[in-house]
Amino acid sequence: MKTKSTTTVDQMFRAFSDRTRLRILSMLYRSQAGQGELCVCEIVGVLAAPQPKVSRHLAYLRKAGLVETRREGLWMYYRLAPARNAFHQKLLDCLGCCFDDVPQLARDAKKLKQNPGCCS
Repeated sequence: MKTKSTTTVDQMFRAFSDRTRLRILSMLYRSQAGQGELCVCEIVGVLAAPQPKVSRHLAYLRKAGLVETRREGLWMYYRLAPARNAFHQKLLDCLGCCFDDVPQLARDAKKLKQNPGCCS
């Protein structure tokens, strides 16, 4: 029988198992050093993916408890959720040390810096 914490752990691992979601998490992790959040249009611009697809991935990350949202007018902003427990903190720590070794994530970070976004 699964407990709520087991289900949450399963959801977090599933969230990390998708390449697009990892790219999103990487961008949000890196944005913490700057403004701390990204508009969905900025994420769409970097991923070069349709907005509905990106929104579905962001909804999955939110359901897994990995991201939080803030609405401002027409725009939705996303940021990493603070760690709720030691396991969640270890996953966040992994974001910082593991992503530097993945070339696609470095390209995403560079593109994010160059892209002013649609809501700037």
